[in-house]
Amino acid sequence: MSRKYLVTGGAGFIGSNFVRYVLEKEPDASVTNLDLLTYAGVKATVDELDRLPGHTFVLGDIRDPDLVNRLMQGIDVVVHFAAESHVDRSITGPSVFLETNVVGTGVLLDAAARQGVRRFIHVSTDEVYGSVAEGFAPEDALLDPSSPYSASKAGSDLVALSYRVTFDYPVIVTRCTNNYGPYQFPEKVIPLFVTNLLDDLEVPLYGTGSNERDWLFVEDHCSGLYLLVDEGAPGEIYNIGANAQMTNLDLTRRILEIMDKDESSIEYVEDRKGHDLRYAVDSSKIRALGWAPTHDFDERISDTVDWYRSREDWWRPLKKASA
Repeated sequence: MSRKYLVTGGAGFIGSNFVRYVLEKEPDASVTNLDLLTYAGVKATVDELDRLPGHTFVLGDIRDPDLVNRLMQGIDVVVHFAAESHVDRSITGPSVFLETNVVGTGVLLDAAARQGVRRFIHVSTDEVYGSVAEGFAPEDALLDPSSPYSASKAGSDLVALSYRVTFDYPVIVTRCTNNYGPYQFPEKVIPLFVTNLLDDLEVPLYGTGSNERDWLFVEDHCSGLYLLVDEGAPGEIYNIGANAQMTNLDLTRRILEIMDKDESSIEYVEDRKGHDLRYAVDSSKIRALGWAPTHDFDERISDTVDWYRSREDWWRPLKKASA
């Protein structure tokens, strides 16, 4: 029997890639895509998804219990991406992060539990662990968020996990490292740098560029989430990482090289408040289920640059609107 998915935040970067992934793997599946189309939810992305059989877009808010309860009827799997997600924005305006990420998650969980949806995957972030000085954070590491964004995600994780304890509800929490790939909103570092360089602009690099991140191609993230729909254990947390750490300066240099630019294009700017030095997660639990990243960073970052070169129709209106 074909499955019915409810994907929240499916007009965004990772969510839209996951919708494509599911409908490729399960051509008979149906996906209801609930998104409020805030600044990072892209209507042009929805228009492309609407060409896929099985995709239905619903403009709405995950904090709306009446809407969420209606959409949850008959759903087999919820994959919850919808979130306010940019750290800088959380510093200047934290309230909406708390409302959407914590309250919105609670509304979804309540509806899913009441209606007996058999699987709920809550997509979170490695940022909930805070800065990891050395080694790799396991799933039971102390939560030590540094920004209103990561604190709101940590709060939503705890709400989700409480539903397993209190209601025996089969929720799963995932915590992934930084993603890259097509359809990422151009305020995030890779598309921001690429699109700036395409316009012969400088790229703003925080501090000295020594902050370290792990980079995972978005399709590898989607494959991990898809595996957990069937193979994940209810109530468990799964880290998803590539073990491909590099400093922001090294990342910038790779992008500059691909785009035939030099370091004169770097503008060093004042570091962000509460900027964690290093993220790194131990993803051995999901790897034991058979998952592993299959995409090489150097190859896929080049492909990603090429995507933004060829899709000015997608990103240029977004940058113009946010200028």
